[in-house]
Amino acid sequence: MPVGKEFTVKVMGIINTSPESFYKGSVKRDEQEIAATARQMQEDGAHMIDIGGMSTAPYVQTRIVSIEEETRRVTEAIKAVKSACDLPISADTPRAAVAKEAIAAGADTVNDVTGLKYDSKMADIAAKAGVSMIIGAYSKAPATGKLVSTLEALKKSIRLASEAGIKDVMIDPSIGFFRQEGKNPFFTKMTDRPWYARDIEILSNLHKLATLRKPICVSVSRKSFIGYLLNLNLAEDRLIPSIACEMIAALNGANIIRTHNVRETVQAVTMLQLLRT
Repeated sequence: MPVGKEFTVKVMGIINTSPESFYKGSVKRDEQEIAATARQMQEDGAHMIDIGGMSTAPYVQTRIVSIEEETRRVTEAIKAVKSACDLPISADTPRAAVAKEAIAAGADTVNDVTGLKYDSKMADIAAKAGVSMIIGAYSKAPATGKLVSTLEALKKSIRLASEAGIKDVMIDPSIGFFRQEGKNPFFTKMTDRPWYARDIEILSNLHKLATLRKPICVSVSRKSFIGYLLNLNLAEDRLIPSIACEMIAALNGANIIRTHNVRETVQAVTMLQLLRT
């Protein structure tokens, strides 16, 4: 992929093994299907693959998924992906026990939407394994939807990672995870504004996260604020506005775009990079 010297954005493809995930097009449960999807993602230009075994969407009741079931889903998928391609693998989980088994199965990164704050054992497991972390903006206490709350949440997670000895950290502003209410413990309760207003502000001001001096990972693909703003109830109908949001994120400082739409996102990023070379 042709890239400019000062503008390089990587694309992370999403494979979900969780049937409860909000975008059914990302759900792959059969090992052959997972392997074929991973192979296609590599051919389409993905730089890494993110595997999830339990949806953490705030409006989904996810604690009914046992640790054993999430572990089985994730580890089987990791093995399938490794058999099909040589891309780095991220395990998307807030649970330390799942992360430990995912790392043993070959995961290079752990993607924790709660930023090491849900499971107290997560930081130690990641540090001892020497894997990198993607840490999401998250607060157990209610927070505001203003940028300062996101920055503060990320600063605390960065400190937790540093204290544990985790050397390679990326940050995620957690688009869609600041809500007034939810059905699981993996979101931040926000009391001052609608979630879609917060998400717009974060994307528009993403460059301000650069003060934290960490690579920025953004996951906005097909998310509900797009559906709300454009009256697109089905995630299947949100491709074009997703690409628009992803390119704004790239222009505003995102280093990694986590997406369901690898082929289209890679093409858009490539064109953006060509225009800025």
